[in-house]
Amino acid sequence: MKLTAPDWQKEIYLHGFAGIFSKVNIDLANLEATAKRYLSHNAYAYIAGGAGCEDTMRNNRAAFSNYSIVPRMLCNVGERDTPIELFGAKLSSPFLLSPIGVLEMAHRDADIAVARAAAQLGIPYIFSNQASKPMEACASVMQNNPRWFQLYWSKSNELVTSFVLRAERCGCRAIVVTLDTTLLGWRTRDLELAYLPFLEGKGIAQYTSDPVFQKMLDESDEGADVKRKVTFKSIAGLIKMVNNYPGGNFFSKLRSGRPIKAVRKFTATYSNPCTTWSDLKFLRAQTKLPIVLKGILHADDARMAIDHGIDGIVVSNHGGRQVDGAIATLDALPKICNVVQNKIPVLLDSGIRGGADVFKALALGAKAVCIGRPYVYGLAMAGEQGVYTVLRNFMADFELTMALSGCKNIQEITADRLQANLNPFRQNAS
Repeated sequence: MKLTAPDWQKEIYLHGFAGIFSKVNIDLANLEATAKRYLSHNAYAYIAGGAGCEDTMRNNRAAFSNYSIVPRMLCNVGERDTPIELFGAKLSSPFLLSPIGVLEMAHRDADIAVARAAAQLGIPYIFSNQASKPMEACASVMQNNPRWFQLYWSKSNELVTSFVLRAERCGCRAIVVTLDTTLLGWRTRDLELAYLPFLEGKGIAQYTSDPVFQKMLDESDEGADVKRKVTFKSIAGLIKMVNNYPGGNFFSKLRSGRPIKAVRKFTATYSNPCTTWSDLKFLRAQTKLPIVLKGILHADDARMAIDHGIDGIVVSNHGGRQVDGAIATLDALPKICNVVQNKIPVLLDSGIRGGADVFKALALGAKAVCIGRPYVYGLAMAGEQGVYTVLRNFMADFELTMALSGCKNIQEITADRLQANLNPFRQNAS
């Protein structure tokens, strides 16, 4: 039986009456604050931080306050319908899970816990290119539930092809090419700590599980001759690097040298700043799966995507992690949707923190939204159950917002349900 938003709400209240309280906060600000206590200093900085002064993160949130919902009354919303159709598949709700890497920093079950929670709710999980668990392991716990794969364009086209073919074999239904991370942004919190998890061999499970990447490790090691000062910290990092490399015992892995080679090869090849629109033709030749471009913020780039036969767009600024002072995703959305004219689906990522945000994004033309950091905070606090609870709260919040605004289904969420607010400060600042 379908668990409606009022059912979920009632369950929370009845548990509270019995003195049973969720470990996972419902308020998103409290959720992050509590999750911070479960995370190491390095992990929290990596997950929560953004680029530079983090103005883009603030822009993402501020943009939602530029619109107000105008509820309509006396509409029959006794039965509510939230499914959508995306690339021929019917989904239970307009939610997807954004790809987030290095989830082992949040919980030992990492991507597996997220995959299980997503499968319970029928929410597509976009497997991260920088996952802590191989895509095959995640797919194996999801049965036939929907999943996509995020692709960072490597300097090796052979590796790109291998990742895409593996994604096809393990049942992924789309390839999401992340465009905005051809170089790492100036992530102040991480730089302040001088910490990058990949140097410990974290977040590279898609690589170490890949046959092409393993073959690349047999090539000459370009970084082998670089001499660096040995410290207790670097020795500790080496131990983590070896432990994070799959298979074998510690000493056999250490003697093989492959854990160190894997980190060096990854850092040398993981993304390619020379990638251009013309490279998409190569990707199309490798797969029949829908290709979605993530990171589109300009209407002309949306037009280019259509001209190049792309199947979908994610309007995203990488959660504010790449370019400081970039346009908010919700501000970019209307112009992009105006160009696309429903020819391909447009999704919105970055800054979603509640049901009202989802409603506003759909009203402005998004087909669906992607949830990011909040589910990681749930993961840190309670593993699979934490992810499930965060997502279920989002779904309930959205369903109630939709109904109380006078919409019984997603088709009724249109632009005339919103009022644009004049914000003099943001107008003058621009």
